[in-house]
Amino acid sequence: MKSLAKILLFLLIVFSLYNCTKEDEIPADVEINDFVWKAMNAYYLYQDQIPDLSDRRFNNQQQLNTYLKTFATPGDLFTTLLHDRPNTDNTSVLLNDFNTLGIQNIRTSFTNGVEYGIIAEPGSTTKVLGYVQYILPNSDADTKSIIRGDYFYGVDNTQLTRDNYRTLLDTNNDYTLNMAIFDGVTVEEDSIIVNTIKVPRKVNLSKLGYTHPPVSLTKNIANGANNIGYLLYNNDFSNTYITNLNDSFLQLKNQGVNQLILDLRYNIGGGSSVANINQIASMITGQFNNQTFLKERWNAKAQTWFETNQPDSLITKFSNVINTSTTTNSLELTDVYIILNGSSSSIELLINSLRSYINVHLINSRDTDGNNKGLLTLYNTIDYDFIGASTNHTVAVQPIVLEYLNNNNETYVDGLTPEMRICNQEDILNLGVIGEISDPVLNEVMNLINGTPPTPPSICNPHNFEFLFNSLNRQRLVDTGVFIKQDLPNTN
Repeated sequence: MKSLAKILLFLLIVFSLYNCTKEDEIPADVEINDFVWKAMNAYYLYQDQIPDLSDRRFNNQQQLNTYLKTFATPGDLFTTLLHDRPNTDNTSVLLNDFNTLGIQNIRTSFTNGVEYGIIAEPGSTTKVLGYVQYILPNSDADTKSIIRGDYFYGVDNTQLTRDNYRTLLDTNNDYTLNMAIFDGVTVEEDSIIVNTIKVPRKVNLSKLGYTHPPVSLTKNIANGANNIGYLLYNNDFSNTYITNLNDSFLQLKNQGVNQLILDLRYNIGGGSSVANINQIASMITGQFNNQTFLKERWNAKAQTWFETNQPDSLITKFSNVINTSTTTNSLELTDVYIILNGSSSSIELLINSLRSYINVHLINSRDTDGNNKGLLTLYNTIDYDFIGASTNHTVAVQPIVLEYLNNNNETYVDGLTPEMRICNQEDILNLGVIGEISDPVLNEVMNLINGTPPTPPSICNPHNFEFLFNSLNRQRLVDTGVFIKQDLPNTN
């Protein structure tokens, strides 16, 4: 009798365990959706504002499975879980194949080296005029008689129009620019004297494979009591160029600069992470090693866990090494002048983190966007790390998971207001030379450094030019925010 009772008890336990196991099972057809929902439930910054992500939304795994099966694709599910798209959250993404997250490559182009803009020719409804904004160093154009501030009206003796300029300039590998003289009103054919004969000025150009320099220009501008460093940086903020930037800062350090102008007007953005921005900040400063660079604020339940179990992980500190081993070439500055044209989440983070320690002077065409959110790549593992990712699929999510604050607990959700405003379109009649005081913008910054109040233009584009195109704008990368790496708890 006792033996029968034991057998019945054993069977009851097995049956109960079997039922529990069945209830906790994740069917293969919802595995990806289950990962997406649980990742967002755990770490999405706005988790508590999405009813379907509530911790009380489902009583058990079976109810969650039933819900997940109503979505045809993981993307469909992910989209419904986003908060106030595209206003509050326009950066969270789902990746169908995380293998596409490769190492940032060195920036290359197929170009003749002329970065240009196009305006409508005044007084014409069809004709357009090109202006040279920038010549890439060591490009084909750099060897020709063409410079910043030049104008051109045609390609291969064909007048540029609204309908043909993209075709003529984009599809031809080799062409000749017909150069022009422009006074803001009238376009005339430019000419040169050859053997006492006046002939139209033309420039022959060839597009070639081109590797963009890591740092476009680094120089010292001695100016009275101030020893001013100037750094023109046009590339992304990935780890690809951190060592090159460090080398440029060594050059400035050896020249004893005590002020720095960081010119980002032609920067393409992208490739940003907290580690990289921290390293750039440490090059600018250096006197704050091991002090707080930034603080993180996650959603309520994640924040509570981190504060209880690993509070140090919520703080990133200034460092005196690059990529864990190379010594940072620090300038130990108290003032930095950043020229921007628009907004960049990377530069917003840099400015906000630095401004609790030094004077950061923003020169910009407008207030920045206030993108103070951090993103993290989450994979289908017990701790959402790449190591051990499920071999059944390649889906990953990159949601907004936190907000950034500086050492003074200041954030920048409302954007950053420039100390000095510039026009969003440069004065194409007076571009000057990059890195020289003939550049009106640089000249104004120099005056600001030397104590002269800035005199921003009272009117931008006084000639009412119709700007149609800019070759630099199409190279700019979509601002996907600033990513962070974080050790997350095991979810088992």
